[in-house]
Amino acid sequence: MVLSPHTYQFLVGVFASTGSVLYGYDLGVIAEVVGSSSYIDLFNPTDAETGVVVSLFTGGAFFGAFFAGPTGDWLGRRLTILLGSLIFILGGCLQTAAQSIHYLWAGRCIAGLGVGFLVMIIPVYQGEIAHPSIRGRVTALQQFMLGIGALVAGWISYGTFHLHGSAQWRIPLGLQILPAVVLACLILLFPESPRWLLDHGKEEKGLKTLARLHSQGNVDDPWVKAEFAQIQESITFEHEHEAKSYLELFTNRSSFRRLFIACALQASIQMTGVSAIQYFSVTIFNQIGIDSDNALKYQAINNVLALVAQATCIVFVDRLGRRKPLIAGNLVNCLMFMIATILIAKYPPDSNRSGGAGWGFIIVTWLYNISFSSTCGPLSWIIPAEIFDTHTRSKGVSIATMVSFAFNTLIGQVTSIAINNIHWKYYLVFVICNLTNAIFFYLVLPETKKLPLEEMNYLFTHAPWIIPGSDKSKYTANLNMDLERRAGELQEKEIGAGHEEHA
Repeated sequence: MVLSPHTYQFLVGVFASTGSVLYGYDLGVIAEVVGSSSYIDLFNPTDAETGVVVSLFTGGAFFGAFFAGPTGDWLGRRLTILLGSLIFILGGCLQTAAQSIHYLWAGRCIAGLGVGFLVMIIPVYQGEIAHPSIRGRVTALQQFMLGIGALVAGWISYGTFHLHGSAQWRIPLGLQILPAVVLACLILLFPESPRWLLDHGKEEKGLKTLARLHSQGNVDDPWVKAEFAQIQESITFEHEHEAKSYLELFTNRSSFRRLFIACALQASIQMTGVSAIQYFSVTIFNQIGIDSDNALKYQAINNVLALVAQATCIVFVDRLGRRKPLIAGNLVNCLMFMIATILIAKYPPDSNRSGGAGWGFIIVTWLYNISFSSTCGPLSWIIPAEIFDTHTRSKGVSIATMVSFAFNTLIGQVTSIAINNIHWKYYLVFVICNLTNAIFFYLVLPETKKLPLEEMNYLFTHAPWIIPGSDKSKYTANLNMDLERRAGELQEKEIGAGHEEHA
């Protein structure tokens, strides 16, 4: 059975997203690990030490994302994925075998380093192999597979929470190694990014890879030839005019604008409150009187709902675009956190409350997760992966991913302490941030759906910094004309080829 090009690209994207499973699994499993009785009995940690267990993972990922930028440009996308997988395997082994909290810290940091490589380079790879019409769908797989990891972690956590001894937390930590082994063993069987190949002077391989991705290996396909020529033209322009180093990302106006939006987006995602819920679900549910066992069960159900929401995003993101769903998602997040904050404030653990308050909190948490998982979460990977040009994509996504992990580390470190000291007032931070996120992206984010990656330079050079009220024709007309011209040229080539074959 011969797969259609779109199906083949989608399946390659699915496999590459195995690396995202590792991140999602860890996000989901760590709440059970730090909440398990055997972990507490063995390590007797303080709140600060438990915060380090959580935050060292994302701290390591911060540096992994940093090193993945130049590595992705130097070794290519596939070898960077391989390297990230191998580093993660080492960290996972150290965590599973930890005999002291210091070994656990070391394993968390090394595994985080590997995840930093993976979650930075995977959406770049996906975006570069996908056709513009399905690029959002393919790069949304990053969040979807992250959701699968969290789903598996949730139910494994619920099951292993009832075990005795250190198996209660060693088994869930050990299982995370398996997807990394599969990814490391098979990634080199899949195609390299054609844009990376062309950017490094490997034109013949780049053309063959484009044909493999878009025309079942036919290098004479008109669309493949036109795309090949467009990528070459774009790369030549980028080498002459666009940022060639990390420093120039800040000095080149168009590059800095894209970097600013990508970094702001990744920071905003962490300030929606999603990491606080994922890392400390047991503690947060306890605040409204839900015990640890039920908290893990409800969080596992939450992960199922998130996965359904992420699948919805994959289906609709290339129709609805990026801008409106991101704004709407943040507004819904704000409303859900507002209700949750009121419930926790009015019905603290030591109050005489009805069971309705607990169920109200659970339902609001589920609705928040559906909103986040269908909009903000996937879009935080889609947008950075598509707005940069080929020459700056790896560097720009690297910095944006570092910002994500920096804020993630911050949330992981302070959440437990803040909950214990200021209680419900801590959640007001997320109410405010979700609202300001919506306002900010309403003002500065232009729509990018279905634009070829090579057209992003024009969009971000000519679109105004403040989008509402601007004349879209001034920064989209030329793009539309260029796309129409290219479509006409392709049609003429196909007709000409047909006449020659007939003759």
